Amino acid sequence: MNQLAPNPSPSRTIGAARVGIGGPVGSGKTAMVERLIPALMARGIDIAVITNDLVTAEDAERVRRTGLIDPARVSAVEAGACPHTVIREDPTLNIEAADDLERRFPGVELILIESGGDNLASTFSRDLTDFWMFVIDVAGGDDIPRKRGPGVIRSDLLVINKTDLAPHVGVDLPRMHAEALNVRNQRPVLLTNCRRGEGIDAVVDLLEREVLFRR
Repeated sequence: MNQLAPNPSPSRTIGAARVGIGGPVGSGKTAMVERLIPALMARGIDIAVITNDLVTAEDAERVRRTGLIDPARVSAVEAGACPHTVIREDPTLNIEAADDLERRFPGVELILIESGGDNLASTFSRDLTDFWMFVIDVAGGDDIPRKRGPGVIRSDLLVINKTDLAPHVGVDLPRMHAEALNVRNQRPVLLTNCRRGEGIDAVVDLLEREVLFRR
């Protein structure tokens, strides 16, 4: 059995697949969402989005203003505490937001759930997500994989973003990629440059194959 197959919570009826996007502050999570929206829609995938912020709806408003998706399909969750609390310890607010989107948009196939910016210990509850990715960026240092944080190790997909910055911040990108694969026992690690849209198709390919089972 494929180890990346979704592991839905027994507490809910199977509906839209729920994909978490976590990572440190500034790693490019919202930029990833903005790139994934048109790429997924171009393949005929019906989607919705949930963003998490501490006490604002700033990321949700940013996504709504892009014009990439019906603003009604973007919901905001205000964590009011450490960002990981509402995606791991008590994901009730996010579960309710996802359930609401499914009720309002019965055809939705996939819901992207962006966490608030957190640290390398950030993980998603399987009661909330069927699959989750963790986004880091080269500007954070090429030692991030070696630190073996739970987000790096446990995520279904690790994304190394802002690859264009590697030569400017003294990062050996091939080594960083290799070390990430090593600490993850060769589980998926993809390279992206969200600013230019590079590597996004590979992320969508993986989601289609491992989450939506379209390939």
